[in-house]
Amino acid sequence: MARFSTRAITASTRSPRVEQVPSSVPIYQSAAFSTRDADELGDVLTGAVPGYAYSRIDNPTTNVLGSAIAELEGAEAGLAFATGMAAIHAAIVSVVRAGQTIVVTSAVYGTTRDLLVRILAGLGVATEFVDPRDLALVDAALARTGSPILYVETVSNPTILVSDLAALARVAHDHGALLLVDNTFASPYACRPIEHGADLVMHSATKYLSGHSDVLAGVVVGSRERMDAIRPILVDVGGTLAPLAAWLVLRGLPTLAIRMERHSETAMELAAWLEGQDGVVRVHYPGLPGDPGHELAARQLDVCGGMLAFELAGGRAAGRAFLDAMQLSERTASLGSVRTIVSHPSSTTHRQLDAAALAAAGIAPGLLRASVGLEDVEDLREDFGIGLAAARKASPA
Repeated sequence: MARFSTRAITASTRSPRVEQVPSSVPIYQSAAFSTRDADELGDVLTGAVPGYAYSRIDNPTTNVLGSAIAELEGAEAGLAFATGMAAIHAAIVSVVRAGQTIVVTSAVYGTTRDLLVRILAGLGVATEFVDPRDLALVDAALARTGSPILYVETVSNPTILVSDLAALARVAHDHGALLLVDNTFASPYACRPIEHGADLVMHSATKYLSGHSDVLAGVVVGSRERMDAIRPILVDVGGTLAPLAAWLVLRGLPTLAIRMERHSETAMELAAWLEGQDGVVRVHYPGLPGDPGHELAARQLDVCGGMLAFELAGGRAAGRAFLDAMQLSERTASLGSVRTIVSHPSSTTHRQLDAAALAAAGIAPGLLRASVGLEDVEDLREDFGIGLAAARKASPA
């Protein structure tokens, strides 16, 4: 009989035999998987045969998540990442090379902008920002730069601008460029960019896909060919998602449709109410009939989602006062949760931009971004009313 330590190791690591199918995807919380012999290990590591050897390369739970999002998005394949930014980075660098220029929507998430203008710029990749609503400008930028990528967001962060994905896909493909779309704000329930001609679709799965603010994750979906180009970046850069995190996102997917319907209904009610409030200059929500993106949203989005933005007359001082006065909503920089979250982009997600860059991105000093949660709308109106009262007091006469 083996000695104690040996028996303790073998007894506690012996996998159970399970004949029945579990109702939840198992969490394969293992860094490594044992093979029958050296030849099998080599074949698995090189991809000659399917299987698992090391979880940085492949993990069953994580693979299920990538495949699930691909199915929801109508894509051939998908890969899960440790964060949304890891997914965005891998998608971009799988296409672009040093010396090239990327054409990007001017209304883009602040950290994505940082990745482009700080990290990739240092590696010889330039960026040109354009207004995605002006197709002539987009066309000219692609023609001038020879960019291999047109990068947009389905619904922009934080200005809630809706991009015409079908039109942008046609322009990009006319120039031999790929259309990359960050679909985080919409979710695949509201919009599936692949159906509109997108080549790669990215998500911060931290947000609506998981829905509970308890996990960091990202996903890229697209054709098998494009995923084959992205996989080495995932493996070699080390942006691998942990299996427990993958399971948490998988746990959220079954309720995505129900959550997005409730997010959208409440956001619409709150946006319409905000339009009539003293001190609110403008409300950005595509469900509103007067929103510039309303007609496009009606064609492209199944629901308008839970993200809205509104501009306060008092600028930064009013925005800060609004945030400080809230009693129910959370003050943080995330989104897509069961809780309502309000942020001030010019001092949080886009704090790295100067006044000119903020103006170019359409971010007013008094702009607040709200991720509308699943609370009762009456309670949210009361909370926002408290914030607006404080904002009015803080505004210059």
